[in-house]
Amino acid sequence: MFDYIKGKIVSKQNNVAGGAAFVIENNSIGYLVNTTGRAIAAAGHEGSDTKVYTTLIHREDAMILCGFLNREDRDIFNILMTVSGVGMKVALVLLDEFSGYDLISVVIRGDYKELSRAKGVGPKLAQKIILELKDKLINWQKNSPLDISDVADSEDVCDISSEALNEVQAVLLSLGYSVQEAKAAIKQACKITVKKDSPEDILKEALSCLSQD
Repeated sequence: MFDYIKGKIVSKQNNVAGGAAFVIENNSIGYLVNTTGRAIAAAGHEGSDTKVYTTLIHREDAMILCGFLNREDRDIFNILMTVSGVGMKVALVLLDEFSGYDLISVVIRGDYKELSRAKGVGPKLAQKIILELKDKLINWQKNSPLDISDVADSEDVCDISSEALNEVQAVLLSLGYSVQEAKAAIKQACKITVKKDSPEDILKEALSCLSQD
């Protein structure tokens, strides 16, 4: 329903019973936006302007708005919510403990012990999250065939394997970026990345490039 909200930060709440939240005012309407302590810390001061990427959660007894300072975290939050056993609170806890990129990296590595660092996420749930999310992130191309030929032929990425490019593009597509956005970000990332044979390094730079757009 809402992709993002731009407005003034009226208040920031952190470490309270309901968790972290912004109140964002836009056109004389104050939106209560649930978020993470990480986002609260990175946001501007009260009275400053901000932009939050949002997701509306519709329940039988409530409508809850969650928001993040960048699109990447919002899209990862949405994917986390598709895992059985992961609700809004657990998804927010995970994105409070890990940055969006770090969370993806942990999932791709299959490091459930690292993932279980998050409060309330035990080893069993951590393994479940990795099992379901790794498939969603890396195997996206099974449902959406990828064409990275024009990227692979670029002079900037000629030393990168097609497998690595496919993996990075699959993750970007699963986060909701278009094929065109993914390809452009990968090309830009490969000009910056030193370890060009590492999908994780390329992904990190690609996400950084996309967050600046």
